[in-house]
Amino acid sequence: MSGKRYSTATAVALICAATVLSAPGAAFASPAEPRPGTDPALEKVRQKIDRLYREAGTATDAYNAAEEKAEKQSKDIVRLARDIEKGQRKLDRLKARAGAAARAQYRGGGIPDEARLVLSDDPEAFLDGAGRLRRGQHATKSLLTEVTRTQDDLRTYAADATARWKRLEANRKAKAAAKKKIEERIAAAEKLESRLEKKERERLRELEEEAARRRQSQWVDSGAVKDLNGKASGAAKKAIAFATAQLGKPYVWGAEGPKAYDCSGLTSKAWAAAGRGIPRTSQEQWKRLPHVDIENMRPGDLIIYHKDASHVGLYVGDGRIVHAPRPGRDVTLAGAGSMEILGVVRPTG
Repeated sequence: MSGKRYSTATAVALICAATVLSAPGAAFASPAEPRPGTDPALEKVRQKIDRLYREAGTATDAYNAAEEKAEKQSKDIVRLARDIEKGQRKLDRLKARAGAAARAQYRGGGIPDEARLVLSDDPEAFLDGAGRLRRGQHATKSLLTEVTRTQDDLRTYAADATARWKRLEANRKAKAAAKKKIEERIAAAEKLESRLEKKERERLRELEEEAARRRQSQWVDSGAVKDLNGKASGAAKKAIAFATAQLGKPYVWGAEGPKAYDCSGLTSKAWAAAGRGIPRTSQEQWKRLPHVDIENMRPGDLIIYHKDASHVGLYVGDGRIVHAPRPGRDVTLAGAGSMEILGVVRPTG
């Protein structure tokens, strides 16, 4: 890519060229109105970059979910392979026992035990032989049943392993598609920003911060935090301590620490440090953790953002969250209302 810088007018033209990267039907909140005097062209650049990074965040959730599933499926396949190996050894032992029984009969002249028993003229030997014959028949039946059961188990294991391999391959493809989408969106956003003049890039950062402040102010003015006085539990305090200790570390998509994090990588690791395992992605955190009304929110809760649940932050109190914002930014403290809130979940139940 050329190192040449371009004006905002050129950047807006680039936006039009980059719209092919936008996912059809994606739903986003309307941005807060820019303050009077803001350069409309630069504001359009900011909105486009914001949308691209949000789409990258959605794709990151899809990537993380596919990776988590692939890891589980790989472990399941390894377990099945061990079961198959164990079952095959068992089948070999059973076949060896059946072979030994056949060889013993051959050494006895090939006359079945039933025939020898009928030909016996010793009553005592006859009764003793009858008992041994019943035991032998029972043992033979049990052996054949065990052989059949083991063969059925092996067929089941093999079919299960084949199905899991197919699902694993599907997840690998989904993961690759999500990775491609992430890289495309980030590259498009970085291209737009890199072609601005230095002063315009500085102003772009200011516009981002101003938009976040306006949303936060609107949220606070709505009375959403007026009655928030919940106290953090012991586990929540540990999660908050972990998350705030990561301040200043870079956002890297797919990262779970310790040097970098994405948004849900930070929240999942924070609660893991508190002794509570939670889902890896923000979308699964929204689906599977107990929901809490905003007016009952307390420190340690997770705030889920955007209609597609593609972002998450950990509430630390006083109307603020700690979160990993997006590529090019570091883990930071921000206003809890600075983004579109979908809802709140509580890892502690």
